[in-house]
Amino acid sequence: MAEQKVRWGILATGGIAATFTADLVDLPDAEVVAVASRSREPAEAFAERFGIERAYGDWASLARDEDVDVVYVATPHTAHRAAAGICLEAGRNVLCEKPFTLNVREAEELVALARGNGRFLMEAMWMYCNPLIRRMKALVDDGAIGEVRSVQADFGLAGPFPPSHRLRDPELGGGSLLDLGVYPVSFAQLLLGEPSDVVARAQLSPEGVDLQTGALLSYDSGALASVHCSIVGGTATSASVTGSEGRIDLPYGFFFPDRFVLHRDGREAEEFTADPADGPRASLRHEAAEVMRALRAGETESPLVPLDGTLAVMRTLDAIRDRIGVRYPGEGVVDDSAEPVATPA
Repeated sequence: MAEQKVRWGILATGGIAATFTADLVDLPDAEVVAVASRSREPAEAFAERFGIERAYGDWASLARDEDVDVVYVATPHTAHRAAAGICLEAGRNVLCEKPFTLNVREAEELVALARGNGRFLMEAMWMYCNPLIRRMKALVDDGAIGEVRSVQADFGLAGPFPPSHRLRDPELGGGSLLDLGVYPVSFAQLLLGEPSDVVARAQLSPEGVDLQTGALLSYDSGALASVHCSIVGGTATSASVTGSEGRIDLPYGFFFPDRFVLHRDGREAEEFTADPADGPRASLRHEAAEVMRALRAGETESPLVPLDGTLAVMRTLDAIRDRIGVRYPGEGVVDDSAEPVATPA
């Protein structure tokens, strides 16, 4: 593989699958060779759109295609466990969209499958692969703002979304937390790791999904992270990291920033800007490039998006849902000692 193109299979044909595939087509060392959907018609239409050789009307056929080096799973997150599991069991490497799964139990099952079969597996947390985010993280790790004391991040969409929309459908894992809140939570984890305690409040829809959620994450170091997500109000979608000797501010679109500002005590503020080529979609290319780098190096996990980190994020998302009382059909009670503290809409 080190001397040839990495051959991709695309599992699902929705908007994010199309965006990712368009970026893969632009990468000289990537080749999209197959696509699969639950039925043949959308797969064939997708294949014709992007010039893909093979189209399958079921997931298993793609999983069995030995000409595929890695499968990008872009289904709704309620299907991630099944789709990625089929691919891993068939010996395919997998890049799986965020949120990784519906809950940590499913995530643990996928990680066990990957590790047991010696296959590569990575969550498509493209934010972690963004060069400017990596630059910010390096500054924090090097002590540019001293010891991290607090992190703030939010992501909200104005909507309104009708009850029929997937974001409000419990059967599809709807709500603001899993679709949007995964970004603020992952941002906090990048800088502080897994919290030792979680407090959360939410506004629930009549269908029982969270319309907006706020959470306070506490850490043994004494640091705090405040995260918020919403599908009923467009937020600043910004983030900040405050340390004992300074602060870093990331403006709108913090998970694919074009700049950030470093404030250090007693110094002029410094602005760091992204390469002009790194627009909003470029993070998908960086994500794909990281997968291909790891495959060529014979790695089964990415150091940028490690599986233990993905599991930690899923544990935090589960803990938040425990606190706000959100359960999805067939999921059962994750922690029957947790008290719902949501405010019904």
